[in-house]
Amino acid sequence: MSPKVLVLLGSDSDLPRVQGLVSVFESLEIPFEMSFASAHRDPQRVAELAQGAAGRGIQVVIAAAGMAAHLAGAVAANTGLPVIGVPLSGSALSGVDALYSTVQMPKGMPVATVGIDRGDNAAYLAAQIAALSDEGLGRRLQASREAQREQLRLKDRRLQELGPAGYLEAGQ
Repeated sequence: MSPKVLVLLGSDSDLPRVQGLVSVFESLEIPFEMSFASAHRDPQRVAELAQGAAGRGIQVVIAAAGMAAHLAGAVAANTGLPVIGVPLSGSALSGVDALYSTVQMPKGMPVATVGIDRGDNAAYLAAQIAALSDEGLGRRLQASREAQREQLRLKDRRLQELGPAGYLEAGQ
């Protein structure tokens, strides 16, 4: 099965911040490929990866970067595929600089942007996009959401049984 999602990381130091993304893709059985590619250190490679993505069956590109965070914008400038930006923390501004760099794109170059270090939400958004043409993925995504709802309901039942202090004391 060919990858549906291309994940680009601006640096190897970004990998630990997107582990949630990997977990979501694995749990939903979404094939993806991941590469280190910097908009500043190797802009030609970023352009090549973005331009060739659709031809490889990619449906969505996720670009995760910190600090100046121009990766998502550079990708968006080089593909017509949906691009999801993940601003990453780790800078003196705790990722706010990356958030602004990712979310403030010019007209005609949209980048869907999730919260700082929220690779997991980027993966869920990519899954929703890919599910438009994959019924099996749509069912897996719906089952995942139902499991999240059930987990919350179980926690609420426990809260109702123990009360707030008892719930906290029990380490819930």
